[in-house]
Amino acid sequence: MTASDYIQLTKPRLSMLVWMTTLAGYFMAPGEFAALPLAATLLGTIFVVGGANALNQVYERDIDALMRRTRGRPLPSGRLTAAPAAIFAVTLAGLGVLVLGLGVNWLSAALGAAGFGLYVFAYTPLKQRSTLCTLVGAVPGAIPPLIGWAAATGTLEYTAWLLFGILFLWQMPHFLAIARLYREDYRRGGMVMLGIEDADGPRTYRQMIVYSAALVPVSMALTQTGVVGGVYFAGAALLSLGFVVVSALALRHDERASDRTAFLYSLGYLPALLALMLFDKTLLQ
Repeated sequence: MTASDYIQLTKPRLSMLVWMTTLAGYFMAPGEFAALPLAATLLGTIFVVGGANALNQVYERDIDALMRRTRGRPLPSGRLTAAPAAIFAVTLAGLGVLVLGLGVNWLSAALGAAGFGLYVFAYTPLKQRSTLCTLVGAVPGAIPPLIGWAAATGTLEYTAWLLFGILFLWQMPHFLAIARLYREDYRRGGMVMLGIEDADGPRTYRQMIVYSAALVPVSMALTQTGVVGGVYFAGAALLSLGFVVVSALALRHDERASDRTAFLYSLGYLPALLALMLFDKTLLQ
């Protein structure tokens, strides 16, 4: 047992994605930049998300032991036991909510707590029960930009919900591509997720197309709020249409290479879109 084992419980790479989307929500909101509230926002959010990820691994330690890509994690490998990992997870998440509430505002803290609860107590158990788990899991995954916006303004406005919608829709083809890419591993773990069974391939790809197509108008609608302009509008249109294309190609070919292409495109899509938002907002200021 080492400190790095506890850090691994928080899933640092996933936590960095949350940090990025929280930051985007904060900077897209109106108002002046304030360093201390922003630092508290990012610290609190990372703590809550890290705690959720850690408790997820406590619940899924037996499942993780069955899958090649996760059997080396601290719990299934035996480097950590469940009790201290659970204490660490709950303590970290609790500290995160307190940092958000006392250091920023209680709306951001409530959003963080809601995301934690949905991820741990709704999404996690559903992964072995229903293909709706991906849909449910996309909700807490889309909350970070709301936390950033609430931290900056103390409210939730239309633009904040558009950011939520963009992130929600992006997650669906992203995680469906992952499910197809690692379907054998997920099957060994007893997961009930759309895209795991070979027979569900076409259905999965059609859903990827639907959600990526929905991203086209939703991502472009951000321009109507006035916070971004033509540069973002054009870039969002091209990026989102490209997502539709790679999803359609995955449906046509139904092979691992196409799954990987869709997955890699989804990885690049979100940072590119967020960068466009921040760049265009800076141009308009």
